[in-house]
Amino acid sequence: MSDINLVTAAEASGQATDPRRTDRPGRSAKTRTAARGPRSLAADAWFDLRRNKIFWLAGVLVALVLLMAIWPSLFTSADPNQCILGRAHHGADEKALLGYDFQGCNVYARTVYGARDSIVVGVFATLMSGVLGLLFGLAAGYYGRWVDAILSRFIDIVLGIPFLLAAIVLTRRLEGPNSTGLLAVTVTLGVLGWTAAARVMRSSVISAKGQDYVLAARMLGAGPARIMFRHILPNAVAPFIVVLTILLGINIASEATLSYLGVGLQGDAISWGTAISDEGAYVRIHPGPLVWPSVFLGVTVLAFIMLGDAIRDAFDPKLR
Repeated sequence: MSDINLVTAAEASGQATDPRRTDRPGRSAKTRTAARGPRSLAADAWFDLRRNKIFWLAGVLVALVLLMAIWPSLFTSADPNQCILGRAHHGADEKALLGYDFQGCNVYARTVYGARDSIVVGVFATLMSGVLGLLFGLAAGYYGRWVDAILSRFIDIVLGIPFLLAAIVLTRRLEGPNSTGLLAVTVTLGVLGWTAAARVMRSSVISAKGQDYVLAARMLGAGPARIMFRHILPNAVAPFIVVLTILLGINIASEATLSYLGVGLQGDAISWGTAISDEGAYVRIHPGPLVWPSVFLGVTVLAFIMLGDAIRDAFDPKLR
C-alpha cells in the first residue's frame, strides 16, 4: 500500500513516471538531445555552421554579390555604358562614388554591373564541371577495375595539360567573330575544371559502396543506376559540393585572368576582368579604376573559398 501511495503522490505532483519522457526538470539540453537520438550528418554540419562566424561572413558576402549580379539597379541607378571622354579620370562625385575611368565611364556603375557576367561565367562553368565530375567520378568509383583504370588515366591526362595554355587556345577556337566571348569562356572553364571534382567524387563513392545499405540494396535486386543515384550519391555528395563551392570562386578568378590577357570577355561585355584589362595601362596615372574592380573580385573569390572551407570543416568528422 505504501508503494501505491508513493506512485499516486508522484503522479499528482506532476512528476513523470514514463522513462521515455525527456523534458523532466533538471535535465540539460545536451541530455535531452542525446535522449532524442543521434542527429544525421547534415544536421550535425548545420549545427556547427550556425556557430561558425566565418561561414556567416562568407555567406553574407556571397549573398550581396549574387544580389548585385541579379539586380544591379538596386545598387546604382547610373548607366554603365554612358561614357563621356571629357570626364576621363575625374575623381568621385555625387553621381560616381568611385570616379571615372579613362573613357569617362562611371567606375562604380561598371563595377556593379560587372558582377553579372563574372558570376554567370563562374556559375555555369561550375555546373558544367560538376556534371562531368559527377559522371566520371561516380562511374569510376562504382564499377572499379578496368573502368576505373581507364577513367582515372583520362583524368590524369587532363590534369597534365597546362591550364592557362589550354584555356587560351580553346577560348580562341570557340570564339565567334562578333561574340562577347561569354559562351566560349564558360565552356572552356567547364571543360578544363572538372578533374578535382571527379577525384573527390570517386573517393567518396569508393568509401560508400561498401556500406551495408548498398549491399542490402544489391541483394534486393536494385540495378546499378538505382544504387548509384538513390543510395550512394546522397551519402557521397557532401565533399563534392564543397569542391564545387571552392571551384566557383576559382572560375570567377580564371575568367578575370583570361579577360586580362585579351582572350576572355570582349566587346560590350562588362566584367571585373575586362575592367582590370582596360585600366592596366593607366594604373600609374589614375589607379582607382583598376583597384576597385580588383577589390570586388578578390573579396568575391575569397568569400566563395571561405564558404567552401567552412562547409568542408563542418562535414569532416575528423574535425569534430
